[in-house]
Amino acid sequence: MLNYSAKIFALLILFNSIIFSQQIEHPKFSLTGIKVNISYDLAEDDSIKILTADSEKRLVNEFLFTKNSPRQEIIFNNAGSYSFYIDGEEKSISTIRIIPGWFSLIPPVLAIFLALVIRQVIVSLAAGIYVGAFFIYDYDPFIAFLRFADSIVLNSLTDPDHMFVITFTLLIGGVVGIITKNGGTAGLANIITKLAKTARSGMIASWLMGLAVFFDDYANSLIIGNMMRPITDKLRISREKLAYIVDSTAAPIASVVIISTWIGYELGLIGEGLKIIGSTENAYDVFISTILYRFYPIAALFFVFATSYFQRDFGPMYRAEKRARLTGKLFETLSSEAKTVSEDELGIGKAKPKWYNAAVPILMILFGTVAGLIYTGITKLEEIGSSNYSIQNIISNSDSYSALLWASLLACFIAIVMTVWQGIQSLSDVINSWYKGVQSMLLACIILVLAWSISNVTTELMTADYLISIVSDAINPRFLPVIVFIVCAFISFATGTSWGTMAIVMPIVIPLASLLSDNFGFAGDDKIIIIHGVISSVLTGSVFGDHCSPIADTTILSSIASKCNHIDHVRTQLPYAMLVGIICMAAGDIPTAFGFSPYFSLVIIFGVLITFLFVFGKKLPEVPQKRMSRID
Repeated sequence: MLNYSAKIFALLILFNSIIFSQQIEHPKFSLTGIKVNISYDLAEDDSIKILTADSEKRLVNEFLFTKNSPRQEIIFNNAGSYSFYIDGEEKSISTIRIIPGWFSLIPPVLAIFLALVIRQVIVSLAAGIYVGAFFIYDYDPFIAFLRFADSIVLNSLTDPDHMFVITFTLLIGGVVGIITKNGGTAGLANIITKLAKTARSGMIASWLMGLAVFFDDYANSLIIGNMMRPITDKLRISREKLAYIVDSTAAPIASVVIISTWIGYELGLIGEGLKIIGSTENAYDVFISTILYRFYPIAALFFVFATSYFQRDFGPMYRAEKRARLTGKLFETLSSEAKTVSEDELGIGKAKPKWYNAAVPILMILFGTVAGLIYTGITKLEEIGSSNYSIQNIISNSDSYSALLWASLLACFIAIVMTVWQGIQSLSDVINSWYKGVQSMLLACIILVLAWSISNVTTELMTADYLISIVSDAINPRFLPVIVFIVCAFISFATGTSWGTMAIVMPIVIPLASLLSDNFGFAGDDKIIIIHGVISSVLTGSVFGDHCSPIADTTILSSIASKCNHIDHVRTQLPYAMLVGIICMAAGDIPTAFGFSPYFSLVIIFGVLITFLFVFGKKLPEVPQKRMSRID
C-alpha cells in the first residue's frame, strides 16, 4: 500500500513539475545583444522577475504577463545564466544561458581557417562542429563529443532534404560510372573535341555546357565536372580552372533562369516577404523584375567567359594555369579529389566510344527534371484546387527534389539497359560499374553531411541573427541593398548555405526596406526600387557567399566532380569571386538604388572586368598544340 502511495505521490510531483515547467517558454540559450522571445501560458496575470543565477541573484528585469500580452522580448547584454521567478515565489521556474554573441562566429571561422591552413576539409569541418557543440552543450567537452555523433551529424544525415541530395548525388555517380565504362564518356569527348581543339575552346565548351545544364546547380557540378574533365586534362587546362568554371556556372545560372529547381524556393520566400508588408505584387513578377539586378551571378558567368576567351588570369589561378600548360601537371596537390585520369576510368580499350551512350542518359536527366517539375507542379495545383496552370504557377508549386530523383533514377535505368542491350557489358558487370560510380561519390557525401552539420550548428548558435543585429535600422534606405548583399554574403560564407541564408534574411529585410522607405518619405517607384533591390541582394549575396565558402555544398561538389583538391579550388577561385562581387556592389547595387539603369550598370561591370583582366591579368603561355587525339 505504501509502495503504491509512493508511486502516486511521485507521479503527482512529476506531473506538477511538467505543468509547472511549461508555464514559461524561451530558448535554452541565446546570445548577448539578441532579442529573446519569452512567452507565458498561465491564464492569470503574473509578474516574472529575471535574476542572475549566481549567488548574488541581482535583478535584471521584470515583466507583467497578462492575457493580452503573453509574450515579451528582452535583450541580455551580459553573458551568464539567468533565472526566471514568479513574483513572490523563491524557487526559479526556468533558467536561460547567455553566451557572448561573437562566440557564434567561432565554429564557421575556425572550420574555414583550418581548411585553408591544414588543407584537410573533413578534419576542419569536424573541428568547427565540435567547438560549436562545446558552446551549445554548456562548455562540456565530453557531452559535446557525444552530441557531435548522436545528435548533430545524425540529424543532418536524417534530414529528408539532405537525404534527397545524397541519393541524387549517388545516383549521378552511378550514371557516370556506367557511361565511362560503356564508352559514352569517350564518345562524347570525341564529339566535343572537334570544337575543343585548344585550351581556349575547351574552356568555352565547358562554359557552354555549364549554361546548358541550367536546371539545377548540383546536377550542373556533377555532370559538367565529370564529363569535361577528360577533355580539359588533354588540353592541359588545370583542374583548378575546371573547378572554377564548373562552380561559377552552377548556382549562378540556376539562380537566375525562370525554370529551375531554385525558382519555386525563391518565389516562396519572396511571396511570404511581400505578404508581411501587405504588398499585392505577384511574386513571379517581382522575381522577373529583379533578374537584371542580379549583378553577381550574371557577372560571374560573364567573367568565366572573359577569362577563357582572352586567355588571361591573375593570382593563384594564373600560377595554376601556367603550371598545367608548361609542365603538364594538372593539379598542385595530390589528394583523393585530384588524381590523374586513368584508362580504366575512361573505359579506354574496354568499349568502343559511342557518344549517345552518354548523351541519352544526360539528356534524360535534363528533360526528365523539367518534366518532373511540371508534373509535380500540376499535381500540387490539382490538390489545392487551383485553376491557374501558368508556367510560373506550375514551377512555383513543383517538387524539385522528387523531379531530380526521378530523372537521375531513370537515367541510371536507361544507361544500364543501353549497355546490356548493346552487349558491351553483362548485367553483373554493368551493376559493378554503377557501384564503382556510386563509390566515387562517397567522399563527397561525407563532406556534404559535415557541411550541413556545421550549418545546423551555426543555426542553433544564431550566427545569422548576430550578423544581422550588427546592421543598424537607422541607415539611408538607398544603401540598404548593398548592406543586405554584404550581410547575406557573410552569413552564406560562414554557414555554407545559400538557401538557408535566403530563408533567414528574406522575411527580415523586406519589412525593413518597407519601414525605412516609409520613414525616409519614399513612395511609389522609389520604394519599389528599394524593396526589389533588397530582394535581389538577398538572392545574389547568398550566392556570392556560398560561392566563396569552402564549406558550401556546391563548392565541395565542384571540387569532387573536377577531381581538384578542394582547398586549391577555393584558393584559386576566391580572388575571382571577390573581384566580381566588389565591382558588382560598386557599379551595380549602389548606383541602381539611386535610380541608375541596371542595363548601364551591367555594361560598366563588364567593361571594368575586362579592363582589370588586361591591366592586371597575364597572358597565359602557349602550349605546343597538336591535333587532339581521339579517345578510342
